[in-house]
Amino acid sequence: MAGSSTETSKWLTLSITLTLATLSASAAISVFFRSKRREKLINELEKSLNESLKKCAAERQGRIRAQQDLRNAMLQPKTDKLETTYPMAPIGIIRSCFSTRNGTPRQPLIVPLARARLTFDTTLVPPASLEGLEEYSHCWIIYVFHLNTDLDKLWKNPSRSKLKAKVRVPRLKGEKMGLFATRSPHRPCPIGLTVAKVESIQGSSILLSGVDLVDGTPVLDVKPYLPYCDSIEGASVPDWVKMDALLAVASVDFSDNFLATLTDCWPTIDKKSLYTSPEEFQILIKQVLSWDIRSVSQRTQVEENFEKTKNEQIYKNEVQDVIYHLNLEGLDVAYRITSDSNVLVENVTFPPK
Repeated sequence: MAGSSTETSKWLTLSITLTLATLSASAAISVFFRSKRREKLINELEKSLNESLKKCAAERQGRIRAQQDLRNAMLQPKTDKLETTYPMAPIGIIRSCFSTRNGTPRQPLIVPLARARLTFDTTLVPPASLEGLEEYSHCWIIYVFHLNTDLDKLWKNPSRSKLKAKVRVPRLKGEKMGLFATRSPHRPCPIGLTVAKVESIQGSSILLSGVDLVDGTPVLDVKPYLPYCDSIEGASVPDWVKMDALLAVASVDFSDNFLATLTDCWPTIDKKSLYTSPEEFQILIKQVLSWDIRSVSQRTQVEENFEKTKNEQIYKNEVQDVIYHLNLEGLDVAYRITSDSNVLVENVTFPPK
């Protein structure tokens, strides 16, 4: 019995040992495979990380090269023409007392009674955009010189527009001055800047006075006038700009029947006029003609004829025989100007259709 028990004990011990050995081997194999998988995963992660680092480095190098190329391009002399364009559309239209360019003041505010209504396109400018503007006395208006005769050529084929570097200046009796030293409407970009008095805000429109804008002028923008920064104390101008007397006339008189004729015409334009009566309209005419609105060629033509004849009487007769015309609110105003710069307004009619 003792021998049998010993034998059983030996087999039990051996069995346990084998079992333990098997479990150890299985565990070792499991650990081995887990270690391999972990190593493979680590390798894959390291490979992915290295690829990402290489990609980032390449992108960084690309950005650096692009920045260097941009700096080099900016440092290069600009020989090519600018090709960038900025399309702009008018936001409103001017309805002015000046039906044509002839007679429209050359500068703002010199004809205080010159009125215009700026009407906005409400699809572009909501009426609420005008809130607060009535608190300002004046505003700046940026607009297009839409009646320039070379406008199509300038925009469609700028290289062939042959824009003149110098222009004739009325105050210099036709002498030329550099374009950018003048306010000539014939400019590389035909954009004008003017200032006007804000009379009132009426819905989606502004009633203005002191304007130098012709009827139908497209407006690009409106900004309030700020005296503290827009009025420059001590600003200087050339002497020829100060010679306003060269364009001022001596007097403006009307023919005896002028007001009666204007009164007869008034019912036709009354409802659409910017003026309340024929008398007020007559004051406008006087203010406009207080400045010599004739072109340089018109003013110099008679003077050139005088130089040819050297006869003062012939000169005076020729001057007085010339009839000039001014179109305001669709009415044709006929006037003469003497050799002594006295204006006689003779008649007012509707222009022929």
